Amino acid sequence: MLKLVDIKKIFQSYPINSEIIKAIPYGEGHINNTYLVTFKNKDQYILQIINDKIFHPVSHLMENYVAVTKFTHQAITKRGGDPFRETINVVFTKNKKSYVKYQNLYARVLYFINHTITLQIIKKPQDFYYTAVAFANFYKILAKFDARKLYEIIPNFHNTELRYKAFLKAVKLDKMKRAKTCQKEIKFIIDHQQYCPLIVNMLKKKTIPTRVTHNDTKLNNILFDEKTHHPIAVIDLDTIMPGSLCYDFGDAIRFGTNSAKEDDKDLSKVHFRLDLYEIFLKGFLKTLGKVITKKEKENLALGSIMMTLECGMRFLTDYLEGDHYFHTKYPTHNLVRARTQLKLVSEMEKQYKQMNSLINKY
Repeated sequence: MLKLVDIKKIFQSYPINSEIIKAIPYGEGHINNTYLVTFKNKDQYILQIINDKIFHPVSHLMENYVAVTKFTHQAITKRGGDPFRETINVVFTKNKKSYVKYQNLYARVLYFINHTITLQIIKKPQDFYYTAVAFANFYKILAKFDARKLYEIIPNFHNTELRYKAFLKAVKLDKMKRAKTCQKEIKFIIDHQQYCPLIVNMLKKKTIPTRVTHNDTKLNNILFDEKTHHPIAVIDLDTIMPGSLCYDFGDAIRFGTNSAKEDDKDLSKVHFRLDLYEIFLKGFLKTLGKVITKKEKENLALGSIMMTLECGMRFLTDYLEGDHYFHTKYPTHNLVRARTQLKLVSEMEKQYKQMNSLINKY
């Protein structure tokens, strides 16, 4: 945790003519360290210490960040919206830089969007509907942005073919001698390998467009108005990269339609909720309108299965390799997580026809 004296030194690089009176840790993020900084003139800013071990190089990360936020700012202004409320805005330094290096840390400052809240869990179906609306509006605004201009901050993040190869390597090496404890899960993934190359190949063949994707489409990455609970802005843009809408849609479904916790040990509680899938789908398609292509729509259900399988595969790979990527609380934590994802895959497969029927409906 940064001391106030360090925060004050960081802000010396910024053209803010007021005195800091308070700086407190802010939000629920696990990767960057975030602070809400309040000044004597009552202005507030978000200070983030960037995790440069995950997001490297920081210069590429911030080029992505600035390019997308500038584009959304201009688009929101053009349509008569409030660009300082409906999107993240970067505060530039006195030297017009988007971040500063302080000692061995990389820091950025963002304008604070006040009178907003974030939600950690879906309290009512409407929350999930509005999550879909927010992300779909994000893609709609960025539909004309050339995603090829963006850096792949985490290369091959959703290259499921390569994820599968890494999984097979982890099974073969079995360096933690854990493969014997998860033979059923290993077999399940191998039996479902046919899903892995499908969306990757569609992107390669350009049968679906490469778009700006968020890559972390969770409920808690939306700011909601504190009074109306309507969505205001999409946040946490560190993982914006070129990709497919099917990835982001699928990841939101994976996360939001699980009837239990992601690490629930009791698989009898883990079910795919088709009703929540329908709610998200309705908001997503209604908001996107003609922006989404016919081929993308046809593969939204596939994306849901594929992203859930990929996540389960990543959890199991990490378990076999010794839990070096995902933070764990006990030795079988990643195995438990993998099992919930694979249970969801099996349930999605059973309801695959209904999932596609609902796409046709909306």
